[in-house]
Amino acid sequence: MKKLFFGFLFLFISVLFIGCGEQKVASDTKDIEKKDVLTVGMELAYPPFEMSDKDGTPSGVSVDFAKALGKYLDREVVIENIAWDGLIPSLKTGKIDLIISSMTITEERKKSIDFSIPYAQTSLAILANKDSEVNSIEDLNVVGKKVAVKKGSTGHLYAKDNLPNADILVFDKEAACVLEVVQGKADGFLYDQLTIYKNYAKHMDTTKPLLTPFQKDFEYWGVALRQNDPIKEKVNEFIKKAKEDGTFDSFAKKYLTDAKKTFDELGIPFFF
Repeated sequence: MKKLFFGFLFLFISVLFIGCGEQKVASDTKDIEKKDVLTVGMELAYPPFEMSDKDGTPSGVSVDFAKALGKYLDREVVIENIAWDGLIPSLKTGKIDLIISSMTITEERKKSIDFSIPYAQTSLAILANKDSEVNSIEDLNVVGKKVAVKKGSTGHLYAKDNLPNADILVFDKEAACVLEVVQGKADGFLYDQLTIYKNYAKHMDTTKPLLTPFQKDFEYWGVALRQNDPIKEKVNEFIKKAKEDGTFDSFAKKYLTDAKKTFDELGIPFFF
């Protein structure tokens, strides 16, 4: 009886350890699977960089960029559509791994997050009402002039710091800023050059684009990462490679052909 008892006891303990071992392996597998996914945050409201197809599928320059980066890193890419104000908090809390959303590298943002090397350059421009007498940034810094800006954008920051005489109208969405100009409720909208060109193309009868840069320096876009994230080195490697092998040129050819032609005609440096 004693031998039989100890035999059953040995069998029970063996099964228990085997079960625990299987759970550990399963847990480890889940961890590996989790590491194989690269979650990229972007606001899908900025065509042709970040947008959605008719069926809701993410598309645009930044989406193609994220997928190419994922392939380089051998990781599956998942796109999370997040409102602009929620992107940095989502990155800091670990909801997403990276932000690729036409985000300008600024010293203020670098206080809480990190950036890759720049992958694109741009400058602020003005979408003015066609009937207004606005032909330069100086024309907006006048008492009574109304300037539309998107909340938290570099246009918003520029207007606060450099247009003390104007009335600054702050909106959550780019489309609302454009509508203010189209309807003549605002004299100008400050945003990056490509967005200004794109919205002018939609509203040629009511707006005019002032694309010549008025800032001293270019703005640079980067991939946003958490501070001290070791993935930064690999992201930088990919950006350098993509610039050299024509990957970024292929994005421009696919999405930005007309805009590039206009920029070239005006002698304005293009994004990539």
